[in-house]
Amino acid sequence: MSLLRSHAGTDGGRGGERAPTVPAPPGPLATPHTGPARWARDLAMGMRFAAGGGREGWIRTALTAAGVALGVAVLLLGSSVPTLMNSWHGREKARENLGQAHEPRPAGNTVRYASVDTTFRGAPIRGRLVRPDGAHPPIPPGIRHLPGPGRMLVSPALKELLDSPEGALLRDRLDYTVAGVIGDDGLLGPQELTYVAQSATLAAPDGYRIDHFGKSWDPPPMRAPVVLLVIMTCVALMMPVMVFIGTSVRFGNERRERRLAALRLVGADVRMTRRIASGEALFGSLLGLAGGAVLFLGGRQFASVITLWDVNVFPSDVAPGPLAAALIALLVPTAAVLVTLFAQRGVTVEPLGIVRNRPPIRRRLWWRLALPAVGTLLLVPLAWQRPWTDTPLNTIRLAAGSMLLLFGVTALLPWLVDAVVGRLRGGPVPWQLAVRRLQLSSGSATRAVSGITVAVAGAIAIHMLLTGMQAGYTHAYAQSGKLPQLGLWGTSKGWPQTQRALAALRGTTGVTAVRGAIDGLVGPMPLAGRAPARGARATVAVGSCAELRRLARLGSCRDGDTFLTDIPDRDRVIAPGATIDLNAPLAEDDPVAPHPWKIPGTARTARLIAPGHGPGTFSYDLLATPSALDTNRLNGPMTEIKVDFDRATPDAVEHIRNTAARIDPSMNEFSAVDNPHTQQYTSVRNGLFVGAAITLLLIGAGLIISTVEQLYERRRLLSTLDAYGTRRATLGWSVLWQTTLPVVLGLGLALGCGLALGSLLLSMIDSAVIVDWPAVAAMTGIGGGVILFVTVLSLPPLWRMMRPEGLRTE
Repeated sequence: MSLLRSHAGTDGGRGGERAPTVPAPPGPLATPHTGPARWARDLAMGMRFAAGGGREGWIRTALTAAGVALGVAVLLLGSSVPTLMNSWHGREKARENLGQAHEPRPAGNTVRYASVDTTFRGAPIRGRLVRPDGAHPPIPPGIRHLPGPGRMLVSPALKELLDSPEGALLRDRLDYTVAGVIGDDGLLGPQELTYVAQSATLAAPDGYRIDHFGKSWDPPPMRAPVVLLVIMTCVALMMPVMVFIGTSVRFGNERRERRLAALRLVGADVRMTRRIASGEALFGSLLGLAGGAVLFLGGRQFASVITLWDVNVFPSDVAPGPLAAALIALLVPTAAVLVTLFAQRGVTVEPLGIVRNRPPIRRRLWWRLALPAVGTLLLVPLAWQRPWTDTPLNTIRLAAGSMLLLFGVTALLPWLVDAVVGRLRGGPVPWQLAVRRLQLSSGSATRAVSGITVAVAGAIAIHMLLTGMQAGYTHAYAQSGKLPQLGLWGTSKGWPQTQRALAALRGTTGVTAVRGAIDGLVGPMPLAGRAPARGARATVAVGSCAELRRLARLGSCRDGDTFLTDIPDRDRVIAPGATIDLNAPLAEDDPVAPHPWKIPGTARTARLIAPGHGPGTFSYDLLATPSALDTNRLNGPMTEIKVDFDRATPDAVEHIRNTAARIDPSMNEFSAVDNPHTQQYTSVRNGLFVGAAITLLLIGAGLIISTVEQLYERRRLLSTLDAYGTRRATLGWSVLWQTTLPVVLGLGLALGCGLALGSLLLSMIDSAVIVDWPAVAAMTGIGGGVILFVTVLSLPPLWRMMRPEGLRTE
C-alpha cells in the first residue's frame, strides 16, 4: 500500500527527497529589512495574488468571503441586540406614564388616562383612554393631537386588522371612529396593535390624572429561563461562526502553498511567504467584511416581520454600537491573518514546489479534556443554585462554561479521529484508502467537521432548553385551563352596576355560567396614635344571596345577612361583634381615615365551596349582602367575576371580551385560554433549526473545498491507481468513507455534549430533562446529508483526475 502515501510535491516523483535550496537572487523580494512598511508591501502583494489568481483563485476568494460574510453578519446582528432593546424600551418609556406620586389637580395641561388593554384571538392589543381636562393636554409621541370624543388613533397594523374580515368581532369591541394613524415614534414596532381613544365618560376611579408623558420606570429584569436562553443563543451562534471563519480563510491553502514555493525560487524567505499568504487571506476577509455588512443591512429589513416574546422592532433599531462595529471591522481581518500565520507554522515552504510537513506532533489529551471539564465545573454549581439568579458573575460563569464545554468538544475531535483511525486495520479497499488518508493527514477534515460539532451541540442544547420551557408553560396552561373559564376584574362602582354586568355576561353567546361579587380588604381598627398592623388583613365579599351561594354553602339567606367562612387559623380580626376598619390602608404610605364597621353578632358560619386563589375562588373571610355592608366605604373595592363558557361555541371568548368592554373598557382579564408561549417558542425553535441547517450546509461547502484540494494534491497518485486498473467506484467509496468517519465521530461528540449541556441548563430552571428527539434526529440526518452532499459533488473532480495524462511529467 506504499502507493497510498501522500506525495509531498510534484517534482517528477521525488516527493520524498529534500530539494536543494535555491539561493535568493538579488531583487526586491530579497530586501532584508523588516517593519510595518515591509508587512504592508507583502500583504498588498498577497492581496494582488488573490485578486488576480484567475478563475480558481476567484472561486477560493469568493468562498472565503462567503464564509466570513456569514460570520460578520451574525456578529453584527448579535452586537445590535443592546441597541435594539434600548430603542424599544426608549419608545416604551417616552409614550407611557404609570401614574405620578402626587396626582396633579385638573388644569389645562392635564388629562385623565386609563389602560384598556385587551386580547384578540391570542394577540395582545394595547389600548389607552384619555379625557383632556383643558385645551393643552400632554400628547404622547407619534401623535400630533389627541383624538376627539368617540374617536381613536390606531397603529397601522391595528388599522389593517380592523379593515379585514377577520376583525369584525374586534370592531364591535373597539366602538370608536378611526380618526388617524399613530406614527412610528409612538409604536414599539411596526406589528404592534395599539390605539388611543377619547372617552367622554372617563372619570374617577377609572384611570388617573397626569400632566406629561414619559416615565422613569425601568423594565423588570428578565427571568432566569430567558436569560439562559439569550446567553446560550449567543454562544451557540458565535462558536460555529468563529470556527467557520477560521476554516474559511484556509480555503485553497494547499494551492496557495505551491504558489508560495514558487516565490521562494525568486528570493522570498519563509517569513515573507507567510506574510504574502496572510495578504491573500486578508483580501478574502475584507471582501467578506464588506459582504457581511451588506448581508446584515439587507437582513435587518426583515426585522419588522419578526416578533419574539412580543418584541417587534423597526429595521432602523437593528444597528450595532459604534464600538462594537469598529471591533468587528478590526478583529475579523486580524483573525484571518493570525489564523493563516498559525496554519503556515505547520509547513515548511521550499523552492521547486516542495511543501514538506514538519514532523507530526503527538496530540495531547489532557488539555483537551481539561477544557470541557472546567466548563462543566463552572456550570454544575449554577445547576445546584436554588433559585438561579441573574447576576453578572453568574452570567459570566454561564457564558464561559458553555463556551469551554463546546470548544473543548471541538478540541477533542482531532484527537478522537486520530485515535480511532490509528487503530483501524483491514477491510475493503475503499475503506483502507480512506483510513490510510486520514492516518496520514486528518487536520483539514477535522477542522471543517469541528464546525458541525459545535453547531449541532449548541443546537441540541438550545432545543432542549426551549422544549423544557415550552413544556412547562404548556403544562401550566393545561392545568389552569382544564375548565373553560375566564376571569374579569375591575374597579367596583357599586352592587347595582355589578348586577347589570352579571346579567349582560349571562346573555352572551357561549356563556354557560357566571358568578361574581365585590371584594375588598378590611383590617382592625387602629389604636390611637399607632399605625395599623401590616399583617392583620382579611378579605370580604359582598353580593346577593344568589351570588354568595355560588361561593359558599349558606343555608338560609336574605338581604342584610353576614357570614363568617370556615377558614382555619383565621386572624381574630374577624369575629361576631368585632369592629373592623373598612378603609384599611393598602400600603404603608396610604393616608386614609378609618371607616369603622361592626360585624353583626348574628353572623353565621358558612363553608366555602372552592377556597383558593383566582377570580371567584378567593379564600374570603367574611361574606355580606349589599344591605349589610356599603361597598363605597371599602378602600379600592374590586368587582370579581368568573365566567364559564362552552369551548364548542366559535369565538365564545371574544364575545365575552366584547361584552366586558361594553360594561367597562378598563375591566381586566385573567384567563388561561390563550397560551402565547407555544407560538413564540415554536417560532424560535424553527428559526434555530433553519439557522443550524444553513450552517451545516455552509460547513459542507467547506468540506467540499477541502476534499477537492486533497484530491488535487493526490492527482498523480490517482492517475497511477487508474493506470493499474483501480475502479472509479472504489475511489468514490473511499471519498465517502473519508468524509464519513470524521463527521460520524463529530456528531457523536456533538450528541453527548449537547445532551449534557442541555440537561445542565434545564436543571438551572428546575425543569424536567426533556430531549427533543425529532430535532436531534433531524440534526443528525442533516449531518448525514452533508456527507452525501460532499461525496456527490467531489466525484466529478475525482473522475477528471483519474486520467493517464496525470502521469505526464515535465
